[in-house]
This record gives sequence, structure tokens and C-alpha cells, in this order.
Amino acid sequence: MRKLLALLFCCFVSPAFAQLTIEITQGVDNPTRIAVVPMGWGGTAPLPEDVAEIVSADLQRSGQFDPVARTSMLSFPTKPEDVFYRDWRAMGAEYLLVSSAEQRGGRYFVTYDVFDVLAQRKVISSGKVDGSPEQLRDIAHHISDKVYEKITGIRGAFSTQVLYVEAFQQEGQDDNFRLMLADADGARSRLLLESTEPLLSPTWSPDGREIAYVSFETTRPAIFKQNLATGQREQLTNFTGLNGAPAFSPDGNKLAMVLSKDGNPEIYTLDLRTRQFTRVTNHYAIDTEPSWTAEGDGVVFTSNRGGKPQIYKVTLASGRVERLTFDGEYNARGRVSKDGKTLVMVHQRNGVFHIAAQDLTTGTLRILTETNLDESPTIAPNGAMLLYATRFGGKGILAAVSLDAGTKYRLPSKQGDVREPAWSPFFN
Repeated sequence: MRKLLALLFCCFVSPAFAQLTIEITQGVDNPTRIAVVPMGWGGTAPLPEDVAEIVSADLQRSGQFDPVARTSMLSFPTKPEDVFYRDWRAMGAEYLLVSSAEQRGGRYFVTYDVFDVLAQRKVISSGKVDGSPEQLRDIAHHISDKVYEKITGIRGAFSTQVLYVEAFQQEGQDDNFRLMLADADGARSRLLLESTEPLLSPTWSPDGREIAYVSFETTRPAIFKQNLATGQREQLTNFTGLNGAPAFSPDGNKLAMVLSKDGNPEIYTLDLRTRQFTRVTNHYAIDTEPSWTAEGDGVVFTSNRGGKPQIYKVTLASGRVERLTFDGEYNARGRVSKDGKTLVMVHQRNGVFHIAAQDLTTGTLRILTETNLDESPTIAPNGAMLLYATRFGGKGILAAVSLDAGTKYRLPSKQGDVREPAWSPFFN
């Protein structure tokens, strides 16, 4: 039996692991023009992180903003009284962000203001946030969230994180798999688990404190739950056959999964308080890939009970099953948005696999991606973007697309194939 190689707490950061890098490939038409001025700083040494540049990159990555290049700026105000609106109107800026930082007692204290250039007024007045040197990126993402929400009306998700799996194939050696955790922009990647056996289907608890995933370290698939703060792991299943595709319920009390312990792949739930398993589906077809409805009263799953893989929903109270997808020859890996309005899926049309979104009220389906081997969609907690796995340049990478298909970017890694993304919930 090949053995588990390493287990590391998520607080451990190693520069040896390749960061995911952002490559923006498409933005919306007429994005909002914003100027993010370099942060004011009077220290003798440079700040450990360029906070303003991180904010600018966050906003640009959303596809909704077009940041002004620093080389085009006519002035560099760091406090409100230094702002001259004519400078920013001249370069077409609609909004302006100025900020400054000071250090006291080993902590950085950041003040920022956002101005509506055309109306010549503040829209965010003297926001303040502080943190340790290691938290400067968190401060930047916090500012990005506030600016994004104030201007778009949608809560920002820049302070969230993503789970993903890196896979390495080396000639003459065992394959290697790493379960990784990174910021939503791909920075600060951290190793959670490393194994010579496959790691699959990572998923988040709704409070962001725990994760679940499938590991083959016991020579057959088993579902594990892990606490991110302590690194403590617990094996939840050890049945013969399939043990896969875990998904936390919206209240965090249950885990949906696929088990074949009774002879056929079926959907089950596990009550994490009582440890009681409940069989949810009962059909001779293959039922797999469960996820929860937004209200937690049902489970969405993939089944070939109609002849080809399509997405169905089972209502837990009644056991009633209904088919949700009819468009296309193949629909799988369904995920429901937090507001319950949209079903995101892997959709096959004319032999090509895309990511698609279906309006659950009207049934209208929109194809979001154009590549030909897209899989494993996961929706941002604000519902604005989704991540998925695809291939580019002969490698497995992560990519992102907005739910209106207007914004797209890639997150390739410099080493290994990247797959199985899972976007975190909001942490507060």
C-alpha cells in the first residue's frame, strides 16, 4: 500500500509551491474607470505588500473595472485634501481611491477614501482597517470588497479562498497529489495534504472552518473531514465500493455523498451530529454528484435514469424526484447558486463539454465557456463568478467566468495539472 506522504496545517506557507497566476482574457464592455493611487507611506523601508496594486488587480479581475495605469496618473494624492478632481476627469476616471498607511506597535493602520469624480464627492469616507505585516494582503482584499460593493451593489468576494488539487505525473515515479488552499486571486498557496494516492472532490463547510474530500490513502476511496485551524482529520466512511462526492448542507449539519454500499451508486446523507446515514435515492441507474438546494430542503444530483446523464432534484421531505435539465445530450455536476436562481453545470453539446448556467425559473440555458473540456464548476459566494477546471497549453488549469459570460480569466500554475476547484463561502 502506498502511504500518505505529508499532512500540513493550513497556516503553513511554503514558497516552494507555485502560485496560481491571473491571466485576464475577457472583460465586460464599458467597464467602470477607476484610479487606485499608490498608497501613502512614510516609512524608511517599502511596505511588504503593494496594497494599492493588489486592490487594482482585484477590481480589474472582476471584469467590471478598468484601472488607470500609474504611469498615466497626473498626481498622487494620499489624503482627501490633496485631491483635485480635474486631474482625474482629464483621464476619464469615474472613481478615485486614495489611501495611506502608518505603522504603530508592529501593526499597519490603513485609511482609505473613495471619490465619485464626476459628482465630486466621497462615496466611502475614511474607511479604516489594521493588521499585522502578514495581513496586508487581507487588508487589500478587504478594501477591494468594500469598493466593489459600494459601486456595483454586489458584495465583493476578494477576501475568499479556493481549494484545488494539483496532480503531478513523473516518469519512473509514483504520481503525486496535493490538496491546496489559496486566496481567491491564487496568491499565498498553502499545502493541506500530499499523497501518492488520488485526492478528489474537496468541498467547504458553510462556515469555512472545515473541508471534506475523498482520499484513496486506505487503498479505496474514503471521505475525510478536516478542520482547517487545527489540521485534525476524521475519516467518515469506510464502505466497500464507492465513497465519493461529499457536499455540506447549507446549515453544516449534514453531508450528502455517493455510496454504493448497498450494491448500486446512490445518494445518501450523513447527519454529522448523530452519524446516521440516510439513503436518499433508490433507482437501478447510477446516481452521483450531489449538491444541495439553496434552502437545504433538497439535493441536486446527476443520474442516467433517463438514458443519458442529466440533472435531477430530490425533495428530502417527500422523496419526490424531478428532472431539471433537458437541453443538450449530457448535463452533469450541477451546482445551485446561493440565491437559488441559477443551476451551473457541465453541459455537452455536439460532443464538446462546456460550462453552462440554467435559469431555474424560466429554464433558459446559457453556455458560458468556449473550450472543449471544461469540468468541476464552483460558484463564488456572491454569485458573480464561477471557477472551473479546463485544459490550456496541454495542462490542466483553473479558469473563471462570470455568470453573464462577460468576464473571463485563467489561473494557470507553473507546475502540475490543477483541477477540482472549490470556492469558499464568505468568512464573516
